[in-house]
Amino acid sequence: MKNNDQTSGVQILQAEKEYVVLCKAPGCECEHQVPQLLADALGGTAQNFYCVHRLDRTVGGVMVYARSAKAAAALSAQIQEHRFQKEYFAVVQGSMQPPQGVLQDYLYHDKRKGKAYAVKSLRKGVKQAELEYKTLAEAAQNGETISLVWVRLHTGRFHQIRAQFAARKMPLLGDGRYGSREKGCGTALFSCGVGFAAPAGGKEVFVRQMPPRAFPWNVFAQALYDL
Repeated sequence: MKNNDQTSGVQILQAEKEYVVLCKAPGCECEHQVPQLLADALGGTAQNFYCVHRLDRTVGGVMVYARSAKAAAALSAQIQEHRFQKEYFAVVQGSMQPPQGVLQDYLYHDKRKGKAYAVKSLRKGVKQAELEYKTLAEAAQNGETISLVWVRLHTGRFHQIRAQFAARKMPLLGDGRYGSREKGCGTALFSCGVGFAAPAGGKEVFVRQMPPRAFPWNVFAQALYDL
């Protein structure tokens, strides 16, 4: 069932018996706030909506919530088995070389600082991280090059996209935690697509959403909205 209902912070894209696909606004917290917003829009209580994957509070875009413990277990299994697709748009500072490829790193999650760092080898607290990327367009901003990049995660690590690009001295625009000096926007990362097998019946589902027509996404309007 398609649903265009919109509550502050959440736009419902698809509501089914076993799951809900939505677009979360930046600034909206996904584990407690979003379930309550879903309950307000669709009925029931926040406990009826299960958060099976996460987006940073500062990041917006497409998410899936299960509507039963059984559906949550099925979706979580797909994530663990790398059968759950997660795609993103990001705007990074600089020009990616090569323009497309795979990034592999060992990431250490420093829980005290709330930040991830690329390190040279595996040790306690370090996990292997991998993503693929493709540059879609480049533009000039304040005398520097910025790039619109499509990303597909192969692993789901804490702050993975933010940390892997920052490790190459190409932080996401507006991501001050990882080195960006841009003050005109928040973290330029948007979850643009999710793909999964429906918990009931196994039908393949893929939902895509475009980022808002605001800075910095509007700098790349032709590349984004003509896809």
